[in-house]
Amino acid sequence: MQQRNIGWLLLIGALVVAAMWVVFSGRLPGTPINWTLHQGLDLQGGLQALLEADVPDCNAVSPDVMTAALNIVESRVNGLGVAEPVVQQQGACRIVVELPGISDPQQAVDYLKETALLEFVPMGNAPVAPNTYINTDCKDPSKVDCGVPTDASAAYTGPVATAAPLPTPTAAPLTVTVGLSTTAPVSGTAPVSTTTPAGPTYHTLMTGVGLDSTTSVSLSQAGQYVVNFSLTSAGGTIFGDYTAHHIGETLAIVLDKQVISTPRIDAAIPDKGIITGQFTQSTANDLALQLRYGALPVPLKVARYSEIGPSLGQDSVRRSTIAGIIGGVAVILFMLLYYRLPGAIASIALLIYAVITLALFKMIPVTLTLPGIAGFVLSVGVAVDANILIFERMKEELRSGKTLLNAVDAGWRRAFPSIRDSNISTLITCVILYIFGSTFGASIVQGFAFTLALGVCVSLFTAIVVTRLILHLFLDRIDFSARHSWFGI
Repeated sequence: MQQRNIGWLLLIGALVVAAMWVVFSGRLPGTPINWTLHQGLDLQGGLQALLEADVPDCNAVSPDVMTAALNIVESRVNGLGVAEPVVQQQGACRIVVELPGISDPQQAVDYLKETALLEFVPMGNAPVAPNTYINTDCKDPSKVDCGVPTDASAAYTGPVATAAPLPTPTAAPLTVTVGLSTTAPVSGTAPVSTTTPAGPTYHTLMTGVGLDSTTSVSLSQAGQYVVNFSLTSAGGTIFGDYTAHHIGETLAIVLDKQVISTPRIDAAIPDKGIITGQFTQSTANDLALQLRYGALPVPLKVARYSEIGPSLGQDSVRRSTIAGIIGGVAVILFMLLYYRLPGAIASIALLIYAVITLALFKMIPVTLTLPGIAGFVLSVGVAVDANILIFERMKEELRSGKTLLNAVDAGWRRAFPSIRDSNISTLITCVILYIFGSTFGASIVQGFAFTLALGVCVSLFTAIVVTRLILHLFLDRIDFSARHSWFGI
């Protein structure tokens, strides 16, 4: 039993050392990984904008249209290079956008209101990686050919393999093979900028105007998700001519100058096409929405926006830190005075809890806001509460005449159902709050719920495992049977 406890203690010790390294250093040796504590809008300042569908009746906007608009706005926000942005739908026709650390709020607002641009860009046999930003020569996004019509057979001017012989066009659905088409978020800390990306300028073969609105997701005969798309008459002329002359080459799908997918042409496509690849249902739906609504499916206006200065956040952080220190010291003093030795051990476990939780905040990462800090502080009380239940039950067992070791084991065993049920109730409440915040765009509620839930999970570990192991470390080596006063009795 003692050897098993020692093994657990060594494991916990290694975990604490690793957590302290993450908290105080933040770097993983030998790698470029650098964990930092991300601050939300209310702590570091920035811009909060409320976008609203510019239509007479908000309730007339369909959920699919708003989902598509949300995805496009989110892609635009990721392209701004803002660290930890928040984009959420609020109600039937509103989108909340939070951009921490923005240096030019007005430029960001203007950028969000612009109409999104979907382009099909030839890349020959040298495609760029998805999520890369590129330059294109599109002059008029309202036209199928961007206002710069070019012979489709010569649309790509970069490195090209020898063109395949011209096949006979067909009206049957044809296939374009594509790799993973997920659009991973682009993160960074650079200020808002709409400068032209470095690199060559690609010719745009066709804009999203050349697609009709029948883009859909289906299952192939092999049971894989595929994206079906159809072309307008004008789009079919351009698309069919080009794909007939460039079989085997890449025709990238680009949204707002960001490559979202790099299909390979397998056959001529004069009217309909199928994009196949390693899709999940979610990624296939995302691509279908982006193709269906290459431009914003509903006009958006900025209902209101506010600039939040960092001075408010810094003052709030300072006051929250002071309040947290005072509260922590008060809790530790109470535990020491009332529970003596177990209280001292619980205080050690509380410090371990704080270090592990902060390390998780950095590693996940959690965007820390004032409500998130409140959730963390509240979870400290939850962590202490579990220890109090255990210690009170242990004191009752000692008063009934049990030996110290038996009283300790009985205290943990009999207090556990109450601890389990109370923490499960708290976690259920956190889930409800998180869903509520996600549904109504209340990110502050989400932050509170997430940090509280994470703190509850860590507190269960420290109260049930860490405190008990450290207490046994003393009890297995020192005879406290005649020193009940050390346990607050």
